[in-house]
Amino acid sequence: MNRLFLPAHTPVEQALRGLALAHPGLLELHEDPLYVTARQRHPARRVGIVSGGGSGHEPLHTGFVGPGMLDAAVPGRVFASPHNRQVYEASRAVAGPDGVLHVVKNYTGDRINFGIAAERLRADGVPVRRVLVDDDLASESAETATGRRGTGATVLVEKLLGGAADSGLGLDELASLGADFAAASRSVAVAARAHTTPSRGGEAFELPDGTLEYGVGIHGERAASTLEHPGFEALIDRMTEQVVNSLSEAARSVVLLVNGLGSTTLLELYAVHARVSELLDERGVTVAGRLVGTFVPALDMSGFSLTLTALRDDWAPFWHAPARTPAFPAPSAFPDLPAFPALAAQEPVR
Repeated sequence: MNRLFLPAHTPVEQALRGLALAHPGLLELHEDPLYVTARQRHPARRVGIVSGGGSGHEPLHTGFVGPGMLDAAVPGRVFASPHNRQVYEASRAVAGPDGVLHVVKNYTGDRINFGIAAERLRADGVPVRRVLVDDDLASESAETATGRRGTGATVLVEKLLGGAADSGLGLDELASLGADFAAASRSVAVAARAHTTPSRGGEAFELPDGTLEYGVGIHGERAASTLEHPGFEALIDRMTEQVVNSLSEAARSVVLLVNGLGSTTLLELYAVHARVSELLDERGVTVAGRLVGTFVPALDMSGFSLTLTALRDDWAPFWHAPARTPAFPAPSAFPDLPAFPALAAQEPVR
């Protein structure tokens, strides 16, 4: 039995219409080709930021379009890369005076289609650079030709880059910073049940009772290992230790993302968050920013992921900078930070 409530035809188009209708002050929908753009941007922003990827991971990326984060997002079919024409048209629509920056998860189809679009943009005289997000520890192996996959860290990189862009940085500076953000981020995910396949219903793969996929991906692929459920504390301890130890240098301050993979409840996610926070505190690691919720799911998979980004002191203002999108939580007030200039209507581009 199919557990998903989706129309038989054009589910992505219909969902995107619903998103735009729910947030008319934030988003503008473009249907041929399909993408969404922000209706406003910070007046200091000189570079348009565009991201995208397969559908089924909402609110990533379309839910993070708006002032303070993405200028445009491009959705593909479920678990399939967007077409390069979508990327090209969205980039043309939001490119700033310094060009456009693509935030790309490390999957072959995404790399190819964003790459083709970038070549077309350069041929038009539009400066373009790429930030590649590759945070997934489970795919970190010399035997994996494509390298680490891009997963939960994508939302953290998009938020940090949005704050940096609103400080007025240029294209090369943003591309360099984005590479540093991605290099400072690592994730690991676990699942007790696979997602439902929209085409045939049923689970993408089966797991015996009492077992977990450790290091699972977000497109229905099996993990590198299947293990017996070790119990809540032992599982969280193992995942936290693995991610902390994977950071390139001893992190003293981090941004923490506890992310649901689709059908995991907030009751569970907050319990995970409490345990991870306790473990980080024991290690002397300060949590300078936190996100708990479903931000990068894999349809209705039962599981969660942990992501840590080692946060340099000069990156903190980018994380705490205001953002207003359909899905990113409004940041808390920080009285020691300077007031943020008022948002202005987006200027016509090119």
